[in-house]
Amino acid sequence: MAELVGVTADGVSVDRAVPGWTANEVAQVLADNAVAFVAGLQRTFGPRRAELLERRAARRAAIAAGATLDFLPETADIRAGDWTVAPPAPDLTDRRCEITGPTDPKMVINALNSGARVFMADFEDANVPTWANMLDGQRTLTAAIAGTLTFTNPDGRVYRLGERLATLVVRPRGWHLPERHVIVDGEPMSAALFDAGLYLHRNARTLVAAGRTPAFYLPKMESHLEARLWNDVFTAAEEALGLPVGTIRATVLIETLPAAFEMEEILYELREHSAGLNAGRWDYMFSTIKTFAARPGEFLLPDRNSVTMTVPFLRAYTELLVATCHRRGAHAIGGMAAFIPSRRDAAVNAAALAKVRADKERESGDGFDGSWVAHPDLVPVCTEVFDKVLGDKPNQLSRQRPDVHVSAADLLDIAATPGEITEAGLRNDISVGLRYLETWLRGTGAVGIDNLMEDAATAEICRSQLYQWVAAGASLNDGRKVTADLVRAMLAEEVDRIRGGVGEQAFAAGRWPDAIELFELTALGEPFVEFLTLPAYERV
Repeated sequence: MAELVGVTADGVSVDRAVPGWTANEVAQVLADNAVAFVAGLQRTFGPRRAELLERRAARRAAIAAGATLDFLPETADIRAGDWTVAPPAPDLTDRRCEITGPTDPKMVINALNSGARVFMADFEDANVPTWANMLDGQRTLTAAIAGTLTFTNPDGRVYRLGERLATLVVRPRGWHLPERHVIVDGEPMSAALFDAGLYLHRNARTLVAAGRTPAFYLPKMESHLEARLWNDVFTAAEEALGLPVGTIRATVLIETLPAAFEMEEILYELREHSAGLNAGRWDYMFSTIKTFAARPGEFLLPDRNSVTMTVPFLRAYTELLVATCHRRGAHAIGGMAAFIPSRRDAAVNAAALAKVRADKERESGDGFDGSWVAHPDLVPVCTEVFDKVLGDKPNQLSRQRPDVHVSAADLLDIAATPGEITEAGLRNDISVGLRYLETWLRGTGAVGIDNLMEDAATAEICRSQLYQWVAAGASLNDGRKVTADLVRAMLAEEVDRIRGGVGEQAFAAGRWPDAIELFELTALGEPFVEFLTLPAYERV
């Protein structure tokens, strides 16, 4: 356990200029003791975070030089050991349907009222990290916990919290992201420590007093050592806030390929604080491409829309996740149903809902304890499917999967993925990625595009696929080679198509030049940009 050190405002600079906010409003969110608390987290744990990010880079370099991924020999005793995580917290026992979304007031109210068991309030992929967004999200969640949150729509409709609310779980930003608006000892602090620390300082004791759990979803981890760091952060925060060890709970998104090889170890490191693992399917595809960016021809993926969860390498990943979680007494939570129902096209709705139902039936049949949706209208479908499997039980933790035997080769069997690279797929990557980025640059991180709720993971897949196809010298199914020139030509055509669709005036008023430049940089630039959100953060 690490104790917080240097908990002082000395050497800490905080941006207190927030557009549209009064000084008093800023002070209420960024109280001096709250700033001192997050600065203490940064001083105590920031150096280890930096070391672990360097470790990521070293592993990427080794893989580029020909190394591969495998289960760790040095942690074989953990995988072979007889241990379990802490029993589920009472309000995290039944998670059959979870809804996710950003932290703006309207979304938070709708999600908490949706009938889902859990709402993941997202400071990460569904959020644009403008300073106003980050602080307003913290303020919104505190009001939601207090039961005072309301929102008045421009048309006069008033949104209020109902009587039956989902359990609130918060996703902070990943270890890789900085928070440039808080400078500690001359360096921007970790965005992850800022988001989690400020939320805990403002809300943890209130939640505990009400019999509720301060809970997190932890994104983008690549190793059990990064989970160990989170565990130490939680233990130190609990001590500083006067809470028993194990009060804070966390579900880890297994959304990077390296983390899939360390699921047992990640659960072990967080065992006092663990609430399970989640199959973060979209980022997992992106991570697969990124992990082998220097060896694209060996791990080539077809059009993203043809890479379903039934393809061999994704099937192996999800089966291993369920078996691992249940062996250790931890929840296994399934992936996102991103469909947004259409109010104008019943046929589109029927086809999409059939796919959602089939996806949730597969997950519930495999032993998952619950799954994600992106829209309140999907909550009944997801809940109904899991109700049929669970009945009166809150979860499937008792369902072991001794039939599952997944090897490293199974997790890396990308070559067995069926499908082609098509012009339609290439254009879809360009169009969706570009439209998402333009909206992101205007401050909105969860975007409805073609009846799907897209977030940053979407843009990551789109731009990384283009990079992979060009780098591998891949060919379209019509024989044309995918080159940078071909991508740029189609990019220009898609920009013209978008301009024609939105109109010249709206196009000129948008952030399209920045979006085009950023998309081309991250899709075609060298070296491969690790995360799209890093250069994007410099433009908001």
